[in-house]
Amino acid sequence: MEPVCVAPTCVAPTGDICGEAATWDAARHRLYWCDINRFLLHVHDPEAGTTRTHQFDQPVVAISLTDRPGWLLVALGGRIILFDPDSGVRETLTPMLADWPDLRFNDGRSDPNGTFWIGTMGNNVGPHGEALPVRDGMGTLYRYGGGPALEAIETGIDIPNTVCWSPDRRHFYFGDTLKNEIRVYPYDVETGDIGDGKSFFAGFGRGLPDGSAMDSEGYLWNCRYGGGCVVRVTPDGAIDRVIDMPVTNITTCTFGGTDLTTLFITTAAADRADTDRLAGSLFAIETGVPGLPEHIFTTTRPTR
Repeated sequence: MEPVCVAPTCVAPTGDICGEAATWDAARHRLYWCDINRFLLHVHDPEAGTTRTHQFDQPVVAISLTDRPGWLLVALGGRIILFDPDSGVRETLTPMLADWPDLRFNDGRSDPNGTFWIGTMGNNVGPHGEALPVRDGMGTLYRYGGGPALEAIETGIDIPNTVCWSPDRRHFYFGDTLKNEIRVYPYDVETGDIGDGKSFFAGFGRGLPDGSAMDSEGYLWNCRYGGGCVVRVTPDGAIDRVIDMPVTNITTCTFGGTDLTTLFITTAAADRADTDRLAGSLFAIETGVPGLPEHIFTTTRPTR
């Protein structure tokens, strides 16, 4: 199916310092995303045109749907919790990041196996949300299967971003923002293990890779922080098209809407130019191509 992208529209001018973790809930027909630096989680209802916001005591960095109806897995700066956005009830899970607040969690998603994958990085968010210097090479890619601990998969990461799987569930995509590279790994859906990775999309000159979403044709839609665009990448790692955005810092995206053809896109107001008046807003693009639904974290799986 040939994508037919129209101009992006501003859905919610929330002014997020660093909007991230766009996650579509098809069962409830609503979108979740966060503002890392303001410790916020937003809940947007497209039909009502409303956005509700919840506040936390640490940066909110990643979100996943779960097998508990209405409940989310929410990764904060130094811990992982379960959260019901309707009641506000929160339950802390076992994993705590031992090096918090020197390190923090960043981008994460659940895999086809119901396991949550998340990367860490040198913490660049202060106790009041202020920006701290970025430190490279301190990050680790972890997976969490509901047991008592995180399992380290890969080390030496600068800023982990892009956590996606191919439609056939045979490939895993993972990026390092400061290296300007997204890598692809063989993925075994039976075991949830990955093999050795190789470069998939690297060196693109417009900004740096942030979050991504996968469509049903196996094309990766990558948000470019500092590049003012979203780039659609073919399964072979070539550029299919570049969609210009009205702001500079593009952070994450997910497919949503009734038929999963709406690409919801978060942005960041950090370091914005004076002309970037909509920086930090939530945007939407009608793509004409269905995306993949979000995978669901399994809370009742046996301990790994």
